[in-house]
Amino acid sequence: MNFAWGALFLSLKVAGCSVVVNFLIAVPIGFLLARKKFVGKEFLDTILTLPMVMPPTVLGYYLLVLLGRHGWVGQILEIYFDINLIFTWQGAVIAATIVTFPLVFKPTRTAFESVNPCYEQAARVLGVSDISIFFRITLPLAWRGIFAGLLLSFARALGEFGATLMVAGSIPGKTETLSISIYEAVQEGNDHAANIAVIILSFVCIVVLFIAKKLTGYKIFY
Repeated sequence: MNFAWGALFLSLKVAGCSVVVNFLIAVPIGFLLARKKFVGKEFLDTILTLPMVMPPTVLGYYLLVLLGRHGWVGQILEIYFDINLIFTWQGAVIAATIVTFPLVFKPTRTAFESVNPCYEQAARVLGVSDISIFFRITLPLAWRGIFAGLLLSFARALGEFGATLMVAGSIPGKTETLSISIYEAVQEGNDHAANIAVIILSFVCIVVLFIAKKLTGYKIFY
């Protein structure tokens, strides 16, 4: 039973960190694509949405090539900063962030597009700066969609398996998340441990989705 709680804590930490990173990246990009017109806009949208349909193991392989010791990012991190992200919980965060990014980005863009531009134009006429307009008008009006996407990505990150296993491996107490511990328990024929982990993970995901629906009242499924 203790192994399940340890794996759950690690899963919560990885999922929580990935949500924070996704928020910092997806909100500016979602706003940019919702408000600006530029060449290649829809192509960029397609590229950013790819993780939603691409197999997680493929994403994990790309991350291995990029962040591994022979990858150009991995080499820079190791040579200049003595950082190795492979087989670490930080690597699991990166994997979860990439996999769940579209679940934050798409609702965020939709939420910003649903905000009536007339409110923003009226504020500009009154001399309000663009930064103040964003934080005082646009973001508050779009928060339901953004928050729903964040909660949905959190639930998805809790159960992320393929990319995480490729990048972070399965090191007990270090990189073995709850979904990976389920896989390991099944491989070992430990049905009791697998059942406990499955029940815990399922319960947490159901609670998160229920909270997302109740707090936001937003349709998180399209």
